[in-house]
Amino acid sequence: MTSGMWVAVLAGGVVAAFALGWFVRSQLGRARLRSAEQRAQQVLADARRDADAAKRDAVLAGREEALSLKQEVEREMLLARNTQLETERAFQQKEAAFNRRVELIDKKDRDLKKIENDVTAREHATQVRQGELDTLIQEQNTKLARVAGLSPEQAREQLVASIENEARAEAVRRTAEIRDAAQRNAEREARKVIALAIQRYAGDHASETSVSVVQLPSDDMKGRIIGREGRNIRSFEVITGVDVIIDDTPEAVILSAFDPVRREIARISLERLVADGRIHPARIEEVVGKVKEEVERKILELGEMACLEVGAHGVNPELQKLMGRLHYRTSYGQNILRHSVEVAHLCGMMAVEIGMDQSLAKRCGLLHDIGKAIDHDQEGTHPALGMEVAARYGEPQPVLEAIGYHHDDYAGGSLWPVLVSAADAISGARPGARRESIEAYIKRLEALERIANSFPGVEKSYAIQAGREVRIMVEHHRVDDARAHGLAADIARRIEKELQYPGQIRVTVIRETRAVDYAK
Repeated sequence: MTSGMWVAVLAGGVVAAFALGWFVRSQLGRARLRSAEQRAQQVLADARRDADAAKRDAVLAGREEALSLKQEVEREMLLARNTQLETERAFQQKEAAFNRRVELIDKKDRDLKKIENDVTAREHATQVRQGELDTLIQEQNTKLARVAGLSPEQAREQLVASIENEARAEAVRRTAEIRDAAQRNAEREARKVIALAIQRYAGDHASETSVSVVQLPSDDMKGRIIGREGRNIRSFEVITGVDVIIDDTPEAVILSAFDPVRREIARISLERLVADGRIHPARIEEVVGKVKEEVERKILELGEMACLEVGAHGVNPELQKLMGRLHYRTSYGQNILRHSVEVAHLCGMMAVEIGMDQSLAKRCGLLHDIGKAIDHDQEGTHPALGMEVAARYGEPQPVLEAIGYHHDDYAGGSLWPVLVSAADAISGARPGARRESIEAYIKRLEALERIANSFPGVEKSYAIQAGREVRIMVEHHRVDDARAHGLAADIARRIEKELQYPGQIRVTVIRETRAVDYAK
């Protein structure tokens, strides 16, 4: 074949290949177009189905919400209807009650008018009868006066004078008999009761004191107590609340605190620290904590034992704790807790002799000084503080009176303060019960009388009851009644300012007028 033929064949092959390629591409394009159209129709169908589903969901949600709103409205309407019915029912009840009350008032009004009419009729009848009686009495008096020869006024005066003379004579005679009998019996009976109480409670009394001096094995221990730069002693004072005095006293340390319980805790703690030898702030805090718990337990135990000893049952545990604290309180060397127990026994003994309640008397005596357990923490005298705390814990009225007035005259007239005061005086005055040098005792009495005599208008003064009271006689023409009250207050303030004394001192100013004449 020639070259021209080869060219023609090649050109035809190229054309055929191109035509075949175009045919294939067109067929592929049509297939893709049909597939795209099918996919589009499928997507459109899916979208229509989703739209229909969403529409149905929205319609259902709307119906449910409408139903819920309808139910809520129905509930509110039902509640409002019930409220209205209840209101109408309450109104009807009030209206019925009001009507009944009106009927009752009308009935009472009718009854009252009827009673008034009856009273008016009876009053009229009584007046008529009274007039008749007055006329009859007048006729009888006239007849009696004619028979006796005396007028009614003269007869009445004579009768009254006779009765008055007889009454006066009888009153004088009875008064003399009562006074003589009282003088014969009172002192004898009083001595008998007191003597019997002393006899039944006679015994040795060992008074305990709160020790404020701690003995040391050597003076070197003072340095260990003080510690480096004083940290040990500062920690001890802060934890215990007690002042530690370290001076030149050989082998001794002084503890100073007004609270006896706190001082006792400090004493025991310091003794244990000295015996142990390990003295540092952490150890001090540990030992003081343990000792404090032991002392608190001991206080409660002492209070319970005191109540058990005198047979005082049902005492509040807080009062028992306060009773236990009195173990660490002394008065002139006399332990206050033992003094309270002793007063309780004395009160019980004397109560039996004079016919009073023995158990209640013991309770009064046991609690009479309960205020001394707190008088260093609060303002006020120990009777007032004790009466307040006892009332707080439900003690009966006789106990409150005995606590609050055992140092005073009680205007209420109760015998319980008098009984406790007598037992208190017996317990304190018993030989060996209290320690006070005779020199200090006499000086205190002289100081009381000296202060009282220094005021103008004072005639005489007497310090009595072991210095618990000073009685002052004044000149009646220089000191009137109003000035007597002011004088008592002035003397009391002067005593508070110049003297040191335990408890309280009663100042009594006595002003009297004596009229004296002689029969010659």
